[in-house]
Amino acid sequence: MVPVTEAAELPPAPPEARDVFGDRFPEAVRYGELLADVGVTRGLIGPREVPRLWERHLLNCAVLSEVVPNGVTVCDVGSGAGLPGIPLALTRPDLRITLLEPLLRRTNFLREVVELLGLEHVTVVRGRAEEVLGKLAPMHVVTARAVAPLDRLAGWGVPLLRPYGEMLLLKGDTAEEELKQARAALGKLGVVETSVLRVGEGVVDPPSTVVRVEVGESPGGVRFAAKRAKAARRSPRRRP
Repeated sequence: MVPVTEAAELPPAPPEARDVFGDRFPEAVRYGELLADVGVTRGLIGPREVPRLWERHLLNCAVLSEVVPNGVTVCDVGSGAGLPGIPLALTRPDLRITLLEPLLRRTNFLREVVELLGLEHVTVVRGRAEEVLGKLAPMHVVTARAVAPLDRLAGWGVPLLRPYGEMLLLKGDTAEEELKQARAALGKLGVVETSVLRVGEGVVDPPSTVVRVEVGESPGGVRFAAKRAKAARRSPRRRP
């Protein structure tokens, strides 16, 4: 289990954090303490990130909730230390969230945190996106943080979507340029609409940048439709 320790290095929460997390604010503090403590010692985040955990990580991810529809399924691809999946889960108990992560030490941390924080609507799955295709039920929403270029992220996440689903990708200042460069690749993946959103106005400065990628009736395009069908035949028992 994750040890419950006092992480004195975690900076005080800004006033906005109480408004964003509401009655789950104590759990958000606990999560921040774990990131500042065992998250650093296990190499999940760098020690230089601790002073800015609230603004750059917890709140930056939590405000993604502004653009996630109500009551949908969400898969957080490459969840790592749980960003953005766990802050999103703390703010949105109406969602059913899967944290997808290939590395064992990270999935161990995620399972411990989910249990400790009582996040019954969150499931942790170890694996890569291409490995779980056809094993997980198609998702309404796929999320990811800026762990790779946009075209690569879309290649991992779009095939996991159900028809007319969407990817919501937390990106930085280069989002517009990345989107422009990835447009051809996105079209081949069955993407029909893209946009760049700013969320968290008045909560984080600058607001978080989100790239929204919406798919049509064939997420991933023809090639992934065949691959998905083949995987489904091999694994008839999919997770709900």
